Amino acid sequence: MPAEVAVGKLAEAIFAASRVDNDDAVAAWQRHNTVLRARTDWLNAKRFQALHYSGPGTDLTIGLADGHEWQGGASTAKNGITCNANIPTEEVFTTPHARRVEGHVVSSKPLSYQGTLIDDIAVRFEQGRIVEARAARGEQVLNKVLDTDEGARRLGEVALVPHSSPISKSGLLFFNTLFDENAACHIALGQCYSKCFLDGASLTPQQIAAQGGNSSLIHIDWMIGSDKIDIDGLDADGGRTPVFRRGEWA
Repeated sequence: MPAEVAVGKLAEAIFAASRVDNDDAVAAWQRHNTVLRARTDWLNAKRFQALHYSGPGTDLTIGLADGHEWQGGASTAKNGITCNANIPTEEVFTTPHARRVEGHVVSSKPLSYQGTLIDDIAVRFEQGRIVEARAARGEQVLNKVLDTDEGARRLGEVALVPHSSPISKSGLLFFNTLFDENAACHIALGQCYSKCFLDGASLTPQQIAAQGGNSSLIHIDWMIGSDKIDIDGLDADGGRTPVFRRGEWA
């Protein structure tokens, strides 16, 4: 397209993804934050020990860190102002247990990483660590990333995003992870968030590691969700609770 047309369409896509293409964007964000808060409250009350993902090319169990806490939507900054640190945002997220991930999973959308498009990622985990990795495109870059340090082959974040999110509906790849991650459920290789632990601000790095938090120089999100993925929450006693069915909140 001519540059001015392309830039105009990009702006429209950003406005739609950011929920500002309506008469009252502030009210739209208030409603959206209420929904995200309800999701995090429900998950935190459930205290799942793990999440199990199933679908085409995917049979993955992600253990959740001891004392994990789900986050999402607006939060209050140290100056007392409540804000959304990221716009757009569709995710609720927490810290997985770096040593309790088993199974295999494939990417559902490409990952744009430092100018390289990595597509059709497929990995297998044993005891939390990626032991096999391949990609139809960008495999050399993927393997270089995985060799960054010991923590690069382990997970630092797990995030839940419905397939019906605005970015997913757009069908666009923005080539920017802070947009693209909001199109689908995703996982992140590398460093965990200390804020995703109960009383995380008071925990030392050693305590976070003991509870399953991962440490790495990288934090790279890539998408594994689609309208074909089911997710169950697993209790400590073996009980299962539907969390997602066919890419949507159950």
